[in-house]
Amino acid sequence: MSSYLAPINTDQLLSEAEKENLYAKLLEQINKDFNFANEPIDFPQSTSPYELKVQLHEKIYRLIQYKYSELLNLLYIIDVPEENVKQLDGSDTVELSEQIAFLVLRREWMKVWFRNRL
Repeated sequence: MSSYLAPINTDQLLSEAEKENLYAKLLEQINKDFNFANEPIDFPQSTSPYELKVQLHEKIYRLIQYKYSELLNLLYIIDVPEENVKQLDGSDTVELSEQIAFLVLRREWMKVWFRNRL
């Protein structure tokens, strides 16, 4: 059994999820949490890692632009640590949405990874 090492970027995270055969479970977890937060998203099992990365980034970008309070609720439901979000530079919305998308993916990946170690 390997120990948990937090991925440093989205590409590494998605690669790790595929390598561990947990990518499908990651998609399920993302769908579940977004729907629970009333921000419906549906990544079918056929979604490629690249598509996931792009579409999640776009979804977060739209939330930042138009539904900020809903974004905060989503981050709370997913359990993204508030201090992690506060450390981000919000001057560039595109960059910020990419960073938040990574925080979301990283937290969802931790849930999936740990659940499959029990």
